[in-house]
Amino acid sequence: MSAQSEFDKPWMSVEDYLAAELLSDTKHEYDDGEVVAMSCVSKNHDRIKMNLSRNFGNHLQDQPCEPFSSDVKVKIGQYLFYPDAMVVCEDTSTHDYYAETPVLVVEVLSKSTRRRDETIKRRLYQTIPTLQEYVLIEQDIVDVEVCRRSEGWVSNHYFLGDDMPFESIGLNLGVAEIYARVDNDDMRTFIAEQTLAQENANANASQA
Repeated sequence: MSAQSEFDKPWMSVEDYLAAELLSDTKHEYDDGEVVAMSCVSKNHDRIKMNLSRNFGNHLQDQPCEPFSSDVKVKIGQYLFYPDAMVVCEDTSTHDYYAETPVLVVEVLSKSTRRRDETIKRRLYQTIPTLQEYVLIEQDIVDVEVCRRSEGWVSNHYFLGDDMPFESIGLNLGVAEIYARVDNDDMRTFIAEQTLAQENANANASQA
């Protein structure tokens, strides 16, 4: 039986899902027996993921904590998701294709995933005993939302010009670094303002 025919079943076991996912060309998440196909991502979505992966990897090099990209799942009871990025410091799972103990999880929001990221995933991620931060990043505007266990999971928002502290891994990133190369109205305006400010500074320096 093909992987796709397995996914067409009304209900799957975790074991059947994991076996079929290995053979599938399309990623699927697992919701307590139901399988949810994942949609394609935009260039901006991928740019944000790559910016985070690069910075997490550089920062955590030679440290016990390890970053993972969206190709590795996180398992929460009878649910398995593909976060856009996560960091695991003590990997208690012996499974090759998922982790269970992240300290940091990041999701990049899109029209097709927003409801899922802000409801079922938010609720379930926050039940993970090891999780310290859940981060949701807009791609069409510049807005980084961070919910921290230490603050009772209340939302904090960071914008262009702010430094974003990833407290769970001891890393500070400028919001502009998170959105490097991203093409949206906020970033175009920010880059134009930065360019104008630099030109004025150069003109003032030449006149001094």
